[in-house]
Amino acid sequence: MNIFCKDKKLNISPAYLKPGFAFGGSCLPKDLRALSYQAKMHDLQLPILSAVLPSNEMQIARGVKLVMDGGSPRVGILGYSFKAGTDDLRESPVIEVIERLIGKGYDLRIYDRNVNIAALVGANRDFILNHIPHISRLMVPSIDAVLGHGQTIVIGNRDPEFSQIQAKLREDQCLVDFVRITRQGSSNAKQQLTYA
Repeated sequence: MNIFCKDKKLNISPAYLKPGFAFGGSCLPKDLRALSYQAKMHDLQLPILSAVLPSNEMQIARGVKLVMDGGSPRVGILGYSFKAGTDDLRESPVIEVIERLIGKGYDLRIYDRNVNIAALVGANRDFILNHIPHISRLMVPSIDAVLGHGQTIVIGNRDPEFSQIQAKLREDQCLVDFVRITRQGSSNAKQQLTYA
């Protein structure tokens, strides 16, 4: 696959051929639903497009299972916006993981340097206030606060500040890397459950 991804003429980006965790955000899910709706209105069957959202849901369920396989009810999540460098939480798959873990009684602490509730505006602010207002009580101000709390540590987006997390882990901690930002084999953690 690495050799195949070196083709820059036909392959626009190697990222498309090495998919990872579920997608989200304010555009792609909405656009996919709109395309599927338009196809249905014109009596067209688009089996590949129709399978994308259910497949994405399966990826979220798989992520929740990986966190649960970590074996501890104390979980720390690093990066919960739908992608690094944004504060947008709309349809973030990591928010869905957080919601499901809360529903199962897990004790969470979450950190994302790009998300500041007080600074949010527009549709993103409305989403948080109307759909996930309880999220603010889980937020902590630093990576160290997450690492101090969690026995299972989850990396949810590719923010560069998370690339060296392995070196900070204790031996009793488990790492779940949804985005494959860390390198396997150099962790202090008891186990690493990389999303592959």
